[in-house]
Amino acid sequence: MAILVSGGAGYIGSHMVLELVDRGEKVVVLDDLSTGFWWAVPQEAVFVQGDMGDQALVERVIAEHGITEIAHFAARIVVPDSVSDPLGYYLNNTVKTRALLESAVRGGVKHVIFSSTAAVYGEPAVSPVPEEIALAPINPYGRSKLMSEWMLADVAKAHGLAYVALRYFNVAGADPRGRSGQSSPNATHLIKVASQAALGQRAGLEIFGTDYATPDGTCVRDYIHVTDLARAHLAALDHLRSGGGSLTLNCGYGRGYSVAEVVEVVKQVSGVDFPVKRSPRRPGDPASLVAKADRIRAELGWRPEHDDLEQIVRQALAWEEKLKTRNSV
Repeated sequence: MAILVSGGAGYIGSHMVLELVDRGEKVVVLDDLSTGFWWAVPQEAVFVQGDMGDQALVERVIAEHGITEIAHFAARIVVPDSVSDPLGYYLNNTVKTRALLESAVRGGVKHVIFSSTAAVYGEPAVSPVPEEIALAPINPYGRSKLMSEWMLADVAKAHGLAYVALRYFNVAGADPRGRSGQSSPNATHLIKVASQAALGQRAGLEIFGTDYATPDGTCVRDYIHVTDLARAHLAALDHLRSGGGSLTLNCGYGRGYSVAEVVEVVKQVSGVDFPVKRSPRRPGDPASLVAKADRIRAELGWRPEHDDLEQIVRQALAWEEKLKTRNSV
């Protein structure tokens, strides 16, 4: 019995792989390294470089390694990029997910954990956002993920497959043991960008939109530590293995911070008052996204251990320092 982790050399996927190997699981990572890094994959895991849309490759991997479960992380995730390149996002996030699911069915895989997103909610009328609210994504990224949720649900019904789809809110931080983190130099995650600004790797930071209907005019998000998120996936895996049914669940803490608040915490933790530029809104950004997060606790018994913004920022800064050392060698 082995689990295939698509996108396992990327930010969130690599943390899932670490959690799996830490408890002795047999793990196979499939990643094309377009945004991931080979060195992020621990030696205990088998690494296959390739495209999740390559069905012959995926089906060979499933057969050769006895894959019984798939944790599907591989995707493109930058909202503004999805607005300018919708076809690229529908190809990577939807068309290739369809190919992966077909390969899973052909290979007899019965359990899938799917990396979805709070972007499927669009601009919800209530906050915190419950899973059962009407879904109305406002950008191609959110739509591409919602299409994949629909496909997964239909495939599950037709082929006896069980799944857990986890709708992430804003993922941040790094492995507390310093083994992995957000490593792409051009990532757009707020805490990473602010950390780079604090360390002098960027000239400063740009806040997009200061006129939203929020307490300070900047966007509000629910920031979840990447290790807590990875452990939510472990809980989902255990649920499926014990015979649990298919679920769609929010992954967040149920509390939001504004962009301005996060920037201030990064300044306080780093001790650096880096420049901040205030700019107009970006297309596709909702004003507020905060999870209603009681269902995942009830269904999976998940209990976060890193729900602390200062801790998240401190570990993100430490990872950026480690990347500076790695990149200078």
